[in-house]
Amino acid sequence: MLPQEPTTSPPGGESDHAHEGNRHRFDYYFRTGMPLRPPPPRIAPSGLWFETRKRMLAPWIDVRRVPVDTPQARMMADHLWQGDELMDGVVTAFARVGTAAGRKMLDQALAHGIDTVDDPPAELVALFDHLDNPPAWFDSQRWEQGRRLWLNASMSGKTAMLMQDFMGTFVGAEVASATGATGRYTNNPYRRNLETANWFRSMTVAGALDRWSPTFQDTVRVRLMHAQVRSGLKKAWGPEHFARHGNPISNSTTMGAAVTFGLTPLCFDHVHGRRVTTGQLDDVMHYWAGIAHVFGVAPELVPATALEGMRLVDYMVATAGTAPEWTARMAGAATRGFAGDGAPARAKVAAAAPVAGMMAYYSSDVLVRELLAETPLRNVRLQPWKSATGLASAVEVRARALGDRLPGAQERLARKARRDDPMWRWQSRIAKAAAARAGIRDTPYNHHDGSADGQLRRSRR
Repeated sequence: MLPQEPTTSPPGGESDHAHEGNRHRFDYYFRTGMPLRPPPPRIAPSGLWFETRKRMLAPWIDVRRVPVDTPQARMMADHLWQGDELMDGVVTAFARVGTAAGRKMLDQALAHGIDTVDDPPAELVALFDHLDNPPAWFDSQRWEQGRRLWLNASMSGKTAMLMQDFMGTFVGAEVASATGATGRYTNNPYRRNLETANWFRSMTVAGALDRWSPTFQDTVRVRLMHAQVRSGLKKAWGPEHFARHGNPISNSTTMGAAVTFGLTPLCFDHVHGRRVTTGQLDDVMHYWAGIAHVFGVAPELVPATALEGMRLVDYMVATAGTAPEWTARMAGAATRGFAGDGAPARAKVAAAAPVAGMMAYYSSDVLVRELLAETPLRNVRLQPWKSATGLASAVEVRARALGDRLPGAQERLARKARRDDPMWRWQSRIAKAAAARAGIRDTPYNHHDGSADGQLRRSRR
């Protein structure tokens, strides 16, 4: 059963095209007690993602080609229509006061508190009321336990998370469209890669979510970027796109990403022989639920348990859709160096086979083929590299499971937790080196300060 369409007008009484001449009737923010909106018309289950969903989630929930109807799935469908109410309001305020002045106030409030900002807009005050007052459910000790468990996942499990996120970014309809339209992969991927790697690494440090930590502040800046892109894409793509696809960088997609980031490494370990308990999964879910809250996910969408999170993400992944036109553009830009008919080009393609096989193991054959369908790598061999990756992963995870049973396991975990995550430390170093070669030295998270002003208008879908 799909969510029911509202029988009353949303807040403010907007009709189909009442706001700014073209506002859709579902373009509003949910309030408790409202009937749920149906999913956007583009939402339909796709077999493209079925194998990945089943491998990761089947030990805990009923995974079907058409996702099971649950309260979490219905709320996910509803929130595909909305963005981040508080930060969307801040973007509107920045349009009034000027983006440069608005960012200066945001940075001042992040570093010293909203009370130190002269005459801040009401929208910025509302945002910091949210940021300065954690929700009642948040438990800092449980968050720390979840962080430690997430750090303790195998390298293979974290690689699976990284590969599945990569597929969502390049092949999933909503994220691939937004990423492609901004041009951040086709024009200059180095800054985005550095921002992503640095943020993930720093979020694995103890106290990362403390209100005054640099990581907390950078998370708010990333949240602002999402809202700026959302505003710009809505202007660029127009009401017809919204009516079919819902909101770009929706609240549901933000929450779904947090669930996949959080649970995939441990789910991967579990299905490869390193068993995890429901309680451990719940702690890791709490770790990422806290992050999702700072990212602006609406409270009614934040899962209280790992099972709730799995039901959310099962719906999101099942309906992620097929590759939009942007997939071919981004994948084509990334594989341009493999083009050609001669022996050197064929040698390059053959050399890429191990990477493609690894990607297939951590995601699926069909996703890799969809990603590479319009590139010189469309026919690259996936075997024996896929099987070799599976064997190596199984050996690593089993070895980690053995280590869990040896004396001193908790002491080793405590020592490991004193630092950041080793995989993301490595990823950050690689991204930093690549960015430095391109002349990029820092990550101020201000790349989209002009996006909300209409600079994405030329990137029409």
